[in-house]
Amino acid sequence: MSESEVVIEEVEEEVVEEIRPIAGIGTLVFGKWDASAITCKDPGLLPYINLTTVGVPHTGGRHANAWFGKAKLSVVERYINKLMRTGPYTGKKMGAMKAFEAALDSIADKSGNNPLQTFVDAICNAAPMEEITRIKFGAVSQPKAVDSSPSRRLDVALRNLAKGAQQGTHKSKRTLTNCIINELSKAAAGDATSFAVAKKEELERIAASAR
Repeated sequence: MSESEVVIEEVEEEVVEEIRPIAGIGTLVFGKWDASAITCKDPGLLPYINLTTVGVPHTGGRHANAWFGKAKLSVVERYINKLMRTGPYTGKKMGAMKAFEAALDSIADKSGNNPLQTFVDAICNAAPMEEITRIKFGAVSQPKAVDSSPSRRLDVALRNLAKGAQQGTHKSKRTLTNCIINELSKAAAGDATSFAVAKKEELERIAASAR
C-alpha cells in the first residue's frame, strides 16, 4: 500500500469520527431515554407515534399550517403542549417540560425500565377505538357510532392524559409532576381509575349503545 493511500484512509477515518452523532441530539429524549427500543402494542397507532426528539422538544409551531404537520412532531412535545391548555401552566412551556421530565425520571427510578415505554403504553390504553357523531334526518338528530382514525385516537389520548394530570392538581397540594406520574402509571396498567382510561371506556360504551 502506497503512502498516499494510507493518508487517504486516515483522513476518511477522521471524517467518520467528526460526523458521528452527538449523544442526546436526535437520538435520546431529554438526553437520557433511548426511543429506539420502544415498542407499541397497538398496530393502528404505531405509524403515528413519533418519538424523534432533537435537543429540547420545542419547535415553535413550525408545523402548524402544514397538512398533517403534527404527525412530524414528537408525542413528547405534543403532550407538553397539551399540559399548557388551562390552569397555572398556561403558556409556561419550560415549567411543563421540567414537570414531565421529572415525572419520567421518577417513573424510571420506581420501575427500573424505560419511562417512554410507560408513556407509550398509556397512550395505547387511552386511545378510543370508536366515537359517536350526530346524523340529521330532517328535523331529527340521532347518534351514530363511527370508527376513530388513528390520528384522532392519538389526539384524544394525549388530551385526556394531560387533562387527567391537570385536574389532579386542582384543590390539592399535589404537584403537576406527581399527577403526571399517577395518571401515566394508571393508564399504562389499564386501571379504570385513570381519567384517560375512564373517558375511553365511556366513549366506547356510548358508541356501542348507538351502534
